[in-house]
Amino acid sequence: MLDSFWKMPNRRFADGEVVMGRWPGSVLYYEVQVTSYDDVSHLYTVKYKDGTELALKESDIRSQSSFKHRKSQSSSSSPSRRSTSRSRSRSPGRPAKGRRRSSSQSREHKDDKKKTIQETNLALLKPSENNTRRYNGEPDSTERNDTSCIILEQKLKPDLEIERVLEQYSLRSREEEKKKEEIYSEKKIFETIKTIEKASSKTKELEFGGRIGTFMLIFFLPATVFYLLLMCRQDDPSLMNFPPPLPALESLWEARVFGVFLLWFFLQALFSLLPIGKVVEGLPLSNGRKLQYRINGFYAFILTAAAIGTLLYFQFELHYLYDHFMQFAVSAAAFSTVLSIYLYIRSLKAPEEELAPGGNSGYLVYDFFTGHELNPRIGSFDLKYFCELRPGLIGWVVINLAMLLAEMKIHNQSMPSLSMILVNSFQLLYVVDALWNEEAVLTTMDITHDGFGFMLAFGDLVWVPFVYSLQAFYLVGHPTVISWPVAAAITILNCIGYYIFRSANSQKNNFRRNPADPKLAYLKFIPTATGKGLLVTGWWGFVRHPNYLGDIIMALAWSLPCGFNHILPYFYVIYFICLLIHREARDEHHCKQKYGLAWEREAQVAPPALRLQDGRRDGIRRRSEGAWLSPPIPFHPPILEAVSANQGGL
Repeated sequence: MLDSFWKMPNRRFADGEVVMGRWPGSVLYYEVQVTSYDDVSHLYTVKYKDGTELALKESDIRSQSSFKHRKSQSSSSSPSRRSTSRSRSRSPGRPAKGRRRSSSQSREHKDDKKKTIQETNLALLKPSENNTRRYNGEPDSTERNDTSCIILEQKLKPDLEIERVLEQYSLRSREEEKKKEEIYSEKKIFETIKTIEKASSKTKELEFGGRIGTFMLIFFLPATVFYLLLMCRQDDPSLMNFPPPLPALESLWEARVFGVFLLWFFLQALFSLLPIGKVVEGLPLSNGRKLQYRINGFYAFILTAAAIGTLLYFQFELHYLYDHFMQFAVSAAAFSTVLSIYLYIRSLKAPEEELAPGGNSGYLVYDFFTGHELNPRIGSFDLKYFCELRPGLIGWVVINLAMLLAEMKIHNQSMPSLSMILVNSFQLLYVVDALWNEEAVLTTMDITHDGFGFMLAFGDLVWVPFVYSLQAFYLVGHPTVISWPVAAAITILNCIGYYIFRSANSQKNNFRRNPADPKLAYLKFIPTATGKGLLVTGWWGFVRHPNYLGDIIMALAWSLPCGFNHILPYFYVIYFICLLIHREARDEHHCKQKYGLAWEREAQVAPPALRLQDGRRDGIRRRSEGAWLSPPIPFHPPILEAVSANQGGL
């Protein structure tokens, strides 16, 4: 009997039990349900009514019966109630007769308050750092914005002094005293918030259809690429002509083509290792460490352009790419698959804290697809960061140029068609912009949240260069003649989209890096318990995700030069909209976990149109100006309400 007693698990609350859990930075408790318990960290994972999941210490959890009992006791002998009645009848400087509180009692009372505020200690179930790591995106590791925290502390300092004076003389009602306590504890969180170090937990919620969905995507994505390329080769690329005639298997592979692809890949790797360009730090990882990245993508593009120009000068036939386009796609797909296998095998030996939060499910196929390791590196060479922009994105421009030269040769033209010029120019601008603003990629969800597996490897090396160049490939076999007025209208449309895209992204990135910049003084934001601000003005006050609105407008401008004879050139626009809707769903899930009911409350008043995921794909989101002034929803944490009320200008 004694043996069985000592072997009982050292936990007080069982899974599924409904208890009262303390809200972050507050002295208030809310009804929660225990979902799991970590024997290593001794933390309970609890779920609030709105779906927010937190990891709390046992000291922050109370049984419902004991909570009600304590509440009744405190209501009968509240110190603030006694001080309030005293302040109404007597001057603050004159002590009440027979009821004066001793100095030792007063000190004990204040110490109890400080202890209550400092006692709150919780760990977010999926913490999210506002740096290059989860987003990051995106993301799930305690997100931080140190500068915005400092600004908030400066703004709230006068209010804190007033609050302390009022506390000294007890010049407020009991309700105001309680509200003040909540505000002060929330401000305390902004001042002292720190990165939470904890081991990477297992991925519980699977995306992309789970194990079955990811298994099917491993075959569906390559099939989609090959189908699109085969359809573009047809004289009539109509959807009614499905399936297209399949080529002989031996014609899909050529060792020389694979060798050219390897040469291209390692040439770009060499350019990325050159000691040119600045070195910057990414967002902090879950263990607080920051990785370093060399920003030289634009220099790599210049060197690549010089190399291509040299080949053309010596009369190298660049339209070789067009003649063997399907073989290049097969070579890239084979290479990305081998790379994905290598990445998964090496991730099995990676430390727990280096695993991707979204790719640590324990299921081989799922982790292989989404990426098991977050930042796989060979020395200082970051494989994911390199593949994100270099071989695929620069290769996209080279393929477009090859299609332009192929069109001139096949149709015996002295100059390319106006449609081909527009497609090449628009997409060249997009790629150059991405490389010029390369540092911004460090805050995207791909870098900060997603591991490097088949999804990103295939997407970066195959999908981007061979699908995004679909319009140029289509125009080679299906030339389209457009007039100058039409070309001018399409150009204006692309410029509008680019202006929205670039100005919105610049506004967001500048605010994230330095919220104290005087140039951004007109921007208003709402602080959150994670230490990060939610923009409520500027571009983010008009449209929920303005950068993706610009992206969609540009994508449409890229397809319009191909005419309206077939829907195939518009595949990119359709795919892009579907991608952003999916990203929106992922983003909503991550942000709800980070911001709790505050995010859900504002989502109710946000415009339903253009609800597309932001390009971090990062923690700063559009907010309606009246969001924090609307009536509170049920079970809304009062601390967030109090903080929002303090931002009167919003």
